[in-house]
Amino acid sequence: MHEVDAADADVDDADAVGRAPGLQALDDVDPEPVVAAQDVPHAGHEHAHVEQDTSVDAVAELEERVGRYDAERYPVQRATALFHLGSLLADGDAARAREALAESVVLFARAGLAIEAAKAQNALGAAHREAGADEAAADCFRDAARAFAGCGARREEAAALFNLGLVTGSRDALEHARALFAAEGARREEAAAAREVGASLLSDGEAEAAIPFLQRARELGDPAAPNALGLARLAAGDAGAAAELFREAAAVHPLSVRPAGYAMAKANLALALEQAADVRRARLAARQALGVATAPPAVREQASAVLGRVGEGRGDLAPVLAEEPPERAATSARDEVTRWADADPAEREAEAVAWAGDDDAAEVLLGAVLELPSAQFEAVLGALVPARPQLERVASRFHAPQELRVRETLARLWSSTTI
Repeated sequence: MHEVDAADADVDDADAVGRAPGLQALDDVDPEPVVAAQDVPHAGHEHAHVEQDTSVDAVAELEERVGRYDAERYPVQRATALFHLGSLLADGDAARAREALAESVVLFARAGLAIEAAKAQNALGAAHREAGADEAAADCFRDAARAFAGCGARREEAAALFNLGLVTGSRDALEHARALFAAEGARREEAAAAREVGASLLSDGEAEAAIPFLQRARELGDPAAPNALGLARLAAGDAGAAAELFREAAAVHPLSVRPAGYAMAKANLALALEQAADVRRARLAARQALGVATAPPAVREQASAVLGRVGEGRGDLAPVLAEEPPERAATSARDEVTRWADADPAEREAEAVAWAGDDDAAEVLLGAVLELPSAQFEAVLGALVPARPQLERVASRFHAPQELRVRETLARLWSSTTI
């Protein structure tokens, strides 16, 4: 469920990103296109190089160039135009894209341009995969990898092998790709390949074997790695380590930026905390997952199941903050207060009315409330009116403008509820 960056223009004809086959619903890697439509190296003609542009005008220009260059007289120029045309059409017109790329492969090969032919073959494989023709895609990726190897193009070979691994589920291809990327210093691609190897092992029930690969992907900064590594740690029976990794996954996917990824991480966190017998925090995480309006069905199902098992108790935040490590307290308060702000008023009041934290915990809570937009600030503070004496006392710990804002708002809300 996690959003991974799509094809990157800085990668040589291969974006090493894809979905680990066979993982459960709360894995977080999207089935992104496996190949970026990059430029074929200049083929010695002033019109051979075409900048990538997905506009209608760009397609029309490329079609005009294809028509201008006869296959017998200008094979390289025609092949180059066909390559770019097929790359542009891959997302919207799979049939035409595959036809263009297939001809491009033939023409480059006929001209003796082995690397360019292999790049076109790799792109043709991606177009086949996009159209659901996985067997044809696998054949293209095998041929491309073999050709790149023969030319000594190790990074491109790695890309084709990575693509082959995604299509076929071949762990050998993925591991070979990972080793080649590592040798080439391609850290982002190595991270994605390591993650895929780990995910494949995890899906086969080999959690312990998966951990080193997923840890390597995490070390290299792969954004999907914390969640995948958390799943492996959970499967290996280390719920505490899994919980820390799911917290990291939630931080990588902020609610305001990637709500689906945030909800997924929170649902997984709830499951890990349940297994660690940390009932209060499990409830908080499950409710935070359910509080995301766009949470996928699998997330909602898992979070609801956790709540069904641990019970529907209320007022968990105060005791959690009272014992939370300082470095995590602010995040815990912020996540729950944000959920309160968007919750139904009755639920918000049911949660907040139970507040009875000590002053240090109340300070953390109030700090989170002060970060909310104005309307949400008033809504949450209104639910906390029963704790007015404590909150006014704690407000003195904040800067004068914040203290005054809290005191004036509480006074006004108190008056409106006691008339």
